[in-house]
Amino acid sequence: MTSYPKTTALMARGAEFLGSEHAILCGAMSWVSERNLVSAISNAGGFGVIACGAMTPELLDTEIAETKKLTDKPFGVNLITMHPQIFELIDICKKHAVSHVVLAGGIPPKGSVEAIKESGAKVIVFAPTLALAKKLLRSGGDALVIEGMEAGGHIGPVATSVLAQEFLPELAEDHVVFVAGGIGRGEAMAGYLEMGAAGVQLGTRFACATESIAHPDFKKAFFRAKARDAEASVQVDPRLPVIPVRALKNKGTEEFTAKQREVAQLLDEGKVDMGEAQLQIEHFWAGALRRAVIEGDVESGSIMAGQSVGMVTKEEPVADILQQLLAESEEALGRR
Repeated sequence: MTSYPKTTALMARGAEFLGSEHAILCGAMSWVSERNLVSAISNAGGFGVIACGAMTPELLDTEIAETKKLTDKPFGVNLITMHPQIFELIDICKKHAVSHVVLAGGIPPKGSVEAIKESGAKVIVFAPTLALAKKLLRSGGDALVIEGMEAGGHIGPVATSVLAQEFLPELAEDHVVFVAGGIGRGEAMAGYLEMGAAGVQLGTRFACATESIAHPDFKKAFFRAKARDAEASVQVDPRLPVIPVRALKNKGTEEFTAKQREVAQLLDEGKVDMGEAQLQIEHFWAGALRRAVIEGDVESGSIMAGQSVGMVTKEEPVADILQQLLAESEEALGRR
């Protein structure tokens, strides 16, 4: 077993918080972060996170149970704050004594953080601004992920390097902060750890792991892509505040623009309210993503990927990816 003393020392707080060997989380990617990838990452010493996405409570119940059959190591569950059944999903996490719940996609609804913590689980939150980060940590968040716009899937407007400089000096001393977005190599990981991050989160780098159930054509699209191919979606109508999504450019990108126009018109005509409009958009994404990941429709499906996609060139086992990241980080720290 290779040891990475410098990296391990800088990750100690994050690893202790997660209960894993290394403070490397796998970002929750809908349809991709399911039992196979999640258990593989946790078994290899990282921290896997199930992407609940648009799952029903019944589906999440099954997914957690099946993941537990494949690993006895800790893993988390990512819940989308706008899910209409979020409290039932929290109950499912409690039932299985899930140790960490990640709340993503907006301000946690009233009472949700308390509901998660009742069972002794830890709450991990996302925040795009320092003020909101402080507020969420004050009101019960146990750890924070700062995710830059280089990431895949739903993104904020600011780059990871800028967020890290804003948040880490203010928060890292007293809080567990993970950095995410655009991390593809261990050298970058080492840099954020030195700035005070307790660990990192990567999604794109793990999406095409051997253990990922993503369709071979989905993986091939990743291998072919360069950083510039992972584009953020365009917002069509300012009254329809759609969180931009980063994905590989294809016909599906154009279809999403058309879908926004259609929903904006329904909003205009008073046929849907804002909440319903946003849910329709979310469901569009879930469907388009499923077509790409599961069915391999890389033409009109949504191939969500971060800008680090250019560093994903082949299928590799999760354990190899983790060892590579740690070795690169250790070498970088050793040169300091």
